[in-house]
Amino acid sequence: MALPFALWFLWRAWARRNGREPGATPWAWLIAAAGLLLGLSLMATAVFHKDTRGMILVPGEVGADGRVGQSHYEKK
Repeated sequence: MALPFALWFLWRAWARRNGREPGATPWAWLIAAAGLLLGLSLMATAVFHKDTRGMILVPGEVGADGRVGQSHYEKK
């Protein structure tokens, strides 16, 4: 969500250094772009992550050598 704001303020700083006046900050556009990126990231999370409902998380265990094993899901 911070990407549109970071890009705008970096560009504004660059423009001022080079003698250009960037004008007023387009808050509505920045907020809309941040909301769009948030929505896209939520949709991507829903599409690309495995559904673990109906499964039980088995946490990693510490072995005798002190290493932690990887956690995993098992069906109920």
